[in-house]
Amino acid sequence: MAFVRTAASSASYSSPGELYRDLPRRPGAVPGLWAHQSEMLQTFTAQSNASDVALELPTGTGKTVTGLLIAEWTRRSRKARVIYACPTQQLARQVAASAYREGIDTAVLVGRHAEWPVAAHASYDAADAIAVTTYSSIFNSNPHLADADLILFDDAHAGEQYVGEAYGVDLGRWKAPNEYAAALEAIAPALDGVFLERLRSDQPDPGISGDVRLVIPLRQAGMTANLDAVLSSFASPHSYRYSMIRAGLASCLVYVAYSGILIRPYVPPTYQNPLFTGARQRVYLSATLGEGGELERAFGRAGMLRLAQPSTAPRYGRRFFVFPEFVENVDVGELSRAVVEEAGKALVLAPRTEVAMADAKELAQPGWPVWGVDQVSDSMAPFAALEHGVCGLAARYDGLDLPGDACRLVGLDGVPDQDNLQERFLQSRARAGAALAARVRTRVVQGAGRCTRGPEDTAVVLVLGSDLSRYLTRPEVVAALDSELQAEIRFGRENSQAGSPADVLTNVRAFLHQDTDESWRINAEPALTDYRREMAQQMPAGTASLSSCVEYEIQAWAAATIGAWAEAAQHAHEVARLVGAGGTSTVGYRAFWIYLQAAWADQAADQTNDASGRAAAGTLVRLAEQVMGLGSWVRQMAPFPAMQRSALNSVDAYAVNVVAAELEAGVNQGKIHRRLGEIHAGLQERKPSLYEPALTKLGTLVGATAEKPAGTGRCDSTWCWDNELWLALEAKSDHEPTGVVPHKDIRQANDQLRLLAADRGVEMSPVDSATIVISPKPGVHDDGIKGAESHVHLVPPSILSELAYDVGSAWDELLTKSAGRSASELRQLVGGTFNSRGVLPSQIHERLTFDPVGEKNESQA
Repeated sequence: MAFVRTAASSASYSSPGELYRDLPRRPGAVPGLWAHQSEMLQTFTAQSNASDVALELPTGTGKTVTGLLIAEWTRRSRKARVIYACPTQQLARQVAASAYREGIDTAVLVGRHAEWPVAAHASYDAADAIAVTTYSSIFNSNPHLADADLILFDDAHAGEQYVGEAYGVDLGRWKAPNEYAAALEAIAPALDGVFLERLRSDQPDPGISGDVRLVIPLRQAGMTANLDAVLSSFASPHSYRYSMIRAGLASCLVYVAYSGILIRPYVPPTYQNPLFTGARQRVYLSATLGEGGELERAFGRAGMLRLAQPSTAPRYGRRFFVFPEFVENVDVGELSRAVVEEAGKALVLAPRTEVAMADAKELAQPGWPVWGVDQVSDSMAPFAALEHGVCGLAARYDGLDLPGDACRLVGLDGVPDQDNLQERFLQSRARAGAALAARVRTRVVQGAGRCTRGPEDTAVVLVLGSDLSRYLTRPEVVAALDSELQAEIRFGRENSQAGSPADVLTNVRAFLHQDTDESWRINAEPALTDYRREMAQQMPAGTASLSSCVEYEIQAWAAATIGAWAEAAQHAHEVARLVGAGGTSTVGYRAFWIYLQAAWADQAADQTNDASGRAAAGTLVRLAEQVMGLGSWVRQMAPFPAMQRSALNSVDAYAVNVVAAELEAGVNQGKIHRRLGEIHAGLQERKPSLYEPALTKLGTLVGATAEKPAGTGRCDSTWCWDNELWLALEAKSDHEPTGVVPHKDIRQANDQLRLLAADRGVEMSPVDSATIVISPKPGVHDDGIKGAESHVHLVPPSILSELAYDVGSAWDELLTKSAGRSASELRQLVGGTFNSRGVLPSQIHERLTFDPVGEKNESQA
């Protein structure tokens, strides 16, 4: 017979934890709440009226159940509509499945709103079920969800990727070639001729593939209107994205590269979204709270209340990091495949699809299936069910659950620090990576945890490629991780650097078979415990400064969006002032905001015919360049109307004068071309006797006094621009491309600038001088990292080859155009030609000092 019951009044619960006891859970539900979940729910209950609350719940700590309980408690206690938002449809379905097991009613509303199930939509409208949807259903020009009392954002640490994406028009060169070309023509007047010519070429040259420039249409005559005309002509999906930013187009920044063009505001104007701002409360479930204000920037909300993870949170599963690149004299691909074979299955994550799939194919054993996003678009369950296989996915650092024996290995390839062109500009050109650091670290940490979803899970983390291998050796990166992860990475690095391929595989087997092999428990776990106890988590320098200014950043962009330029400039001034307290760690971000202040102040002064205001804006541009220092991107920005480009700094002016004087005296074109040919050929060689002379010849073509110092233990080439700037080049071209640069090479590099100063009869080297270790090895030995002085940097040989290409291109133009020019005209020609190709001394310094060997701190710019 059917179950019967007498009528009962609706129960009232004082907290989400109390509600949990009465949920009609189904098979597969969690057996009970962990202590840290109960503690977090109690803490939240005491703050349940705060408008914006961020909860720190790292991977594997029961984040979804905690969020669902908060959502259901709010729905019941307030009899109100609640939205649970996820980054992707797949994750939304996972959340709904978890809610079903816990006895919580949900309405899954994903995809096109016209295809939402009518009954589910009605259930949300009536507040009978929690709406489980995606970020894109909220952040669009016309959300089709009724106002909610609470909106809960899962994986909020990934918010910038999904919220920022909604407020930008991204035109990929190959996905949208016609739109790319049209937008390029609209912004062309703000780009120098050489860069524009390279962008228009059908094939990218070596000097442009990694370059990205910033354009501010607001301060280029008629450009905002022209850009609007172009963008408004585009069909979907670009038309949908453009509708999100069209009203504030004048405030948008344009990032342009060979691969694409991105138009967006720096901070998304979410305050214009009534569904988002109209909610009584917004809750952000995040793997990290982002102590530098990352969550606030991502969602455009200031004043978030942060609830840190309780100390009772369990340890996540154990990971064994393997760095094949750090193993000496090894076939990296062969070793990586052998590690995957031991694990039986692998998930491979990379920033780009082509990299992830190439890795997946390379790592798979013969006969293993190789899957991509199409095979797992709805769920990872089919992959989990495979006995063997490799799945490659791009930028999916969140929302993938492969617990237990579903998969015992995750491969990570590439540093996810350039998810879009804005990130790429800030990271590679503006040197403002401090503002992105927490975001990048979180992606790596989340990716590494895809196969360790609970405290008992174990998985190998296979670190692929030199970029990520090097990233995970940087002291400022590792120190910012929790102590457990620091210990795991250190242990993995040491055992990769010190072992042979056979040793690595033996260790992998011991780790994967702990049920039958005691060696991991006896030898590895004690070492990991010791490391964890001595490794305290330390936030990077500048974190507090970045946090202190985020409210002004949000206010600045809100003002700019509505054209309140003077107000926006004032807020930008406060951002630059506050972030300046971060010292050398935040100089790039400070310069970025000073330049924005200059642009907005110049616009405000232009509108009111304020000549003194425009002069002040010009002073700000020069200040931004001065703060940024050598290699400033500011010099490549198009000048504001009626504003002259600032004069060259002293070191660049010195080099220009040297080269111009050489041209004025007359050069033998055949001799120059032969020298360039010798440089290109020499830089392709591994033999030091062929490689090192090419470096010196290259230095002479950029206005430096270049030579190989005499004596033992000296560097292989020095480039000195008078006493303005010196570069000491340590060429290790004969290094094998595996393993690490030994400690002795770093010790030797430490001395080079002191020896050079003695050679030149001065007490010390000029400010910003650097020693460059040129090696194909992917990293540096731990002892070398600890002992490296601040001036020592590591670059791969490819960077010198790219520099040589650009120097050759510059000289080709000089030889073509120099005839018949006066001395002043030659200086102008050389300055413009070198600047456009990035081969002025300050720009060379920028290109060669991106990767300091030691820790970047207050004493190390």
